Amino acid sequence: MRLALIGQQAFGRAALDAFANRGDTVAGVFVAPEKPGAKPDPLNARAQELGIPVFQFQRYGSDEALTTIKDLAADLGVMAYVTQFVPQAFVAIPKHGTIQFHPSLLPAHRGPSSINWPIILGKRETGLSIFRPSDGLDEGPVILQKKLAIGADDTLGSIYFDKIFPQGLAALLEAADLVVAGTAREQVQDETQATYEGWVRTAEARIVWSQHVDAVYNLIRGCNPQPGAWTMAGGRRLQIFDARKLVARTFGAVKGQKLAQIAAITAEGFTVHVQGGFVEVLRCRLDDGPKVAGKDAGLAVGTALE
Repeated sequence: MRLALIGQQAFGRAALDAFANRGDTVAGVFVAPEKPGAKPDPLNARAQELGIPVFQFQRYGSDEALTTIKDLAADLGVMAYVTQFVPQAFVAIPKHGTIQFHPSLLPAHRGPSSINWPIILGKRETGLSIFRPSDGLDEGPVILQKKLAIGADDTLGSIYFDKIFPQGLAALLEAADLVVAGTAREQVQDETQATYEGWVRTAEARIVWSQHVDAVYNLIRGCNPQPGAWTMAGGRRLQIFDARKLVARTFGAVKGQKLAQIAAITAEGFTVHVQGGFVEVLRCRLDDGPKVAGKDAGLAVGTALE
């Protein structure tokens, strides 16, 4: 098939390689414009290596963008990790329209941080969807979905790189074949089951130590490696990445210790006293320093985190 690929970053590059390696023709690649002085986006760089035309538009609804995709005469448009708004006037131009990847089981977790939130909320399952893009955010009919388990110690990184990334590529190929063959079954999303969450950024990633150990641990997992759950320690910003949850009866178990204080230095890190147990911090960062093992952070027993 002949494709127009819209995307960016590592997932966009991998999608390009996946289609090209099986013999499809990628007629053109659309990538978000880079900031002045920034390195070329990985998808942009890969397309140039392969001699594929690259197009960068601030607005996909512009006359120039619409003329460009029309001239490509693509059978299908494929959106692989797209953060810009792409209007119906653009996605409808390829012969069989356009399909889009989204890393959640739509209509749940619409929005830009759809991998983080299921982990933060303590869910046991997530997944991915291939759907028809509409002018609403992640609202179009679903073509196929893949369910994925969230393990008790999975992080944003392990869910994305080990599960969603590889299965998402396979799902894009599968959905493209179904659409071009005319055998795809499209399911309208049930709006009564729809949820939307915004970005997980600095404000959302701050640890509230008064919460139960489960909630604290889920936040750390859901922000690892980005943006990194954080707290303050002695006036310094402490980001927590790798960690372990230690469930224990803590009421009165740590003499003289209050919640959110460092209770002990361990062989690998340090433990923090929390409702319902402890969080053992294995890898962290102070201020703008490097990531280090928790035991090497230089924090003392009794340090209060806030």
